[in-house]
Amino acid sequence: MKKGILLIACGIMMVMLYGCKDGKPSDNMSDSERLELLDLQIDRHPKDAALLAERAQVLLNLNRTREALYDINRAVSLKPEEIDYRLLQADAYFASGDIENSYKSLTDAEQIDPNSQEVQLKMGEITFYGRDYDRSLKCLSNVTAKDPNNRTALFMKGFIYKEKGDTAEAVQLLNKVCTLYPDYAPAFEELGILYATRKDPMALEYLSTALRLEPTNTNSMYALAMFHQEREEYAEAVTIYRQMIDVNANSTDAWHNLGYINLFVYGDYEEAVRCFDKAIEADANYIEAYVNRGCAYELQGQKAKAKADFETALSIDSDYAPAQDGLKRIG
Repeated sequence: MKKGILLIACGIMMVMLYGCKDGKPSDNMSDSERLELLDLQIDRHPKDAALLAERAQVLLNLNRTREALYDINRAVSLKPEEIDYRLLQADAYFASGDIENSYKSLTDAEQIDPNSQEVQLKMGEITFYGRDYDRSLKCLSNVTAKDPNNRTALFMKGFIYKEKGDTAEAVQLLNKVCTLYPDYAPAFEELGILYATRKDPMALEYLSTALRLEPTNTNSMYALAMFHQEREEYAEAVTIYRQMIDVNANSTDAWHNLGYINLFVYGDYEEAVRCFDKAIEADANYIEAYVNRGCAYELQGQKAKAKADFETALSIDSDYAPAQDGLKRIG
């Protein structure tokens, strides 16, 4: 009896699945459920480009990049003039680490519609992440020429100018993003970092805003802590480093900098060693942590331990001058 009920239930499920095969998966489905349904649909309609493209997107969401590429390439071959498929193809190639083919997909899309702002923006993004900044700026400028307030294009242009050393242009663009989009934390973070490099107190305002918008963003926390540390506001820096550790117990930079402050500012060698231990536990190749722990041991008179740490640092980088200097000091 139970077996019969099970078979009936399975039959009903299959009817339901096949019954909705010509519809679209519902928005409340998980990617795994969507994939199962799309598999059934594509079994019945193997040359349906829209289904193949949809499955490619789901596979990308699941980090199954090779399968996603196979599906989207099939979709493109079936409908080569469909720009959305070219864009998804570019995403799939990029996810696989193939930036050149990703860009080629976008140039193919550009040939189909030279005026597509979406294509230009995607070209700007792909080349931005590939650190081809000159090509990225050209694409992003095409976007802002038509849409002067495009948030993504403005932000990436600001970031690129920062990387290229044109801080004045970077500040102008990022300020514009912050004004137009006051809830966009990345712009406040980057602008805060820029002001911090200038040792400008405005860094406090922008980094604090970034953290208000994204309270667990450890990049903003670190930038703010370093700003305080460089201004010799050590108590404020320590507080933020400990907040970083509350968010991520393996925050190597937070542990290292706590060790640095305890070593060179507070003179608490035991606490410094404990912090450097934590940094090294999180990253066994953290060369600065080895050297500074060696310094802590050296100041405690534990020359054997200091020597071991300096030698470990040199095993990571044989030309690392602070480790060489440490060995010379202890003889």
